[in-house]
Amino acid sequence: MRSVDSSEDPFVKIASLIGGDEYHHVAQALLKTEDSTDEEIAIATGLRINIIRKVLYDLFGKALITGIRVKDEKKGWFVYRWRAKRDNVDNFIDNQKKKILERLQNRLEYEESSEFYHCGNSACDRIKFDYAIELFFKCPNCKEPLNMVDNSKLKDALRYKIEQLSSDTVK
Repeated sequence: MRSVDSSEDPFVKIASLIGGDEYHHVAQALLKTEDSTDEEIAIATGLRINIIRKVLYDLFGKALITGIRVKDEKKGWFVYRWRAKRDNVDNFIDNQKKKILERLQNRLEYEESSEFYHCGNSACDRIKFDYAIELFFKCPNCKEPLNMVDNSKLKDALRYKIEQLSSDTVK
């Protein structure tokens, strides 16, 4: 047993951000007792075993925990003992930032390479120039005229977020 202020632990915080309260409770249980089985975690958290397993498999898939298969001497079958990989939290965060950065860069490229038109009705979608020509600049939904959209504020916001994430991932 380790003495850990688990509410402030980065592993618990990331788990909570990924899946909310259930993930938070499982992460806390993993920090309190290393090499816990899913049944032990269920007892410690009061959560149903199927929820525990769902959380464990998700955290395992994200490389935030590790599972070791061992034979349960009492029952005679194999069980997994789970352990938090607290040292992988920073890598997980960096990978998520890179994915977000890539999405933002792709969106900025899309916004910069296209000209958009819109009717002004919030229920209708923006339309790219090529399609607007085919429609004779009439909205396909409400039939109102399509006007060019100034997306400069959106592009500026995307550039700002890209700059923020880029400088943060370099640190």
